[in-house]
Amino acid sequence: MQKKAIIIVAIAIMAIAMLSAGCTSMSKSDSGVEKASVSVATDPSGHSIEQNNIIERYKRDNEIGSYKYLYVINAYTNDVVYMSTVKGKVTSSGKRLTPRALAGGQWNNGAAGVMIAGNQYETTEVIEDDGTYGDSVPYIYWFDGNDVYHQQYINGGSIIHVSDQPLVLPKAVLDISMKSK
Repeated sequence: MQKKAIIIVAIAIMAIAMLSAGCTSMSKSDSGVEKASVSVATDPSGHSIEQNNIIERYKRDNEIGSYKYLYVINAYTNDVVYMSTVKGKVTSSGKRLTPRALAGGQWNNGAAGVMIAGNQYETTEVIEDDGTYGDSVPYIYWFDGNDVYHQQYINGGSIIHVSDQPLVLPKAVLDISMKSK
């Protein structure tokens, strides 16, 4: 009996030693490269720059009474083919107020759910930070050196650009087309 206790204690000590030596299971690619990690600096609130960008975008997108400026630019000629003011924000057609999929019957104790027509149902979808379900069109966004918000995505031969300030756009910023000599 005493021998079993010694073996159990020895196994426990080895396990603790391996964990503290960093011998934890690591994610590896097929080539054997291990997952890398990095320490990211945060502000006094504990937020990273990426988190602050998302927070600021949500604030600006939900500012009551705000206007944005939408430009549709021909990706081949850089001509602005359409310009419009936007009251509030541009919203993707994939966004919804209710989920598309329900996870079975009516809600039962403790499960997450959604109210539809006065009935509570379980759903596999998660409500987004903006209070909606569904996906937006993929885009990038940034804040320039003058704190102007820009959002941009490409749709076929068009560049869709949204800004919280009107822009002065030249016809061509950079022409890298192949021209015959």
